Amino acid sequence: MTSIPAAPEWAVPAIDEYLAYQRGVRNLSPHTVAAYRRDLAQFFDFCARAGIGAVDGVDRRLVRRYLAHLDTRNYARRSIARKSSAVRTFYDWLARRGRVVANPAAAVDRPKLDARIPRTLPSRGVVEALDALGDDDPITLRDRALLELLYSTGLRVSEVAALRLGDGTGEFLRLRGKGGRERVVPVGRPARRAVARWVERGRPRLAAPEAGDALWVGRRGGPLDVRGVRRVVRARLGTFPHALRHSFATHLLEGGADLRTVQELLGHVDLTTTQTYTAVSRQHLRATYDRTHPRA
Repeated sequence: MTSIPAAPEWAVPAIDEYLAYQRGVRNLSPHTVAAYRRDLAQFFDFCARAGIGAVDGVDRRLVRRYLAHLDTRNYARRSIARKSSAVRTFYDWLARRGRVVANPAAAVDRPKLDARIPRTLPSRGVVEALDALGDDDPITLRDRALLELLYSTGLRVSEVAALRLGDGTGEFLRLRGKGGRERVVPVGRPARRAVARWVERGRPRLAAPEAGDALWVGRRGGPLDVRGVRRVVRARLGTFPHALRHSFATHLLEGGADLRTVQELLGHVDLTTTQTYTAVSRQHLRATYDRTHPRA
């Protein structure tokens, strides 16, 4: 992995102020803030090596040189796009505060990305896999409840790992997701029943005192973390938790749900993020048409 250099001293105050804004006003996660810090440090190290000594000394030509430099270092286009976005949003923030005359990255072309269609699981396959988990041992009860809840609600892996006792057994689940945004998600009956069975029959047989009020418990009795959730999904379904989130959204759309409802359930701020799932649904429509229409 390429090591990221430290930002030059002249850039540090502006970066720190910008990241404080991101934490305090936009309520971004520590992980996202840390990624911004790394990307900005890398950019301004490049600027310093080019002879720049202040954040307002950057011009459009230098931003273009930086992106070309990343390309010659064989960075993936998605990584280059993310780093370009970090620079652009940073200078947007400076421009709004009158700290720079204009955003030097505003007119720089963004790397074109191939559309990534989310991987989904067939609805019948998901149901059959869940129904096959019928044993009454505590591990199976936990795994069935965890998978049912992921598929029923479309939660992110971090959200499901953070659930506490009492969550998941009611008709609705109140969540605080990315950026501290709250949303309410309905919980299906099979998921509610599976979580209730786990809490009543499975969890007491596994939980050690250090589990506290964590809903999910590992084999050794402590809380099940994000890595533990990923291991369960991999072992039981041969995939990753986000595939269940993708499947949740896609199967809703295929069943007739409108895009705005799916956006709300997923907790997406931007509708365009949710629209990636419509490509999957169109594939489903095409396959259904080809299979059923006599003149397809």
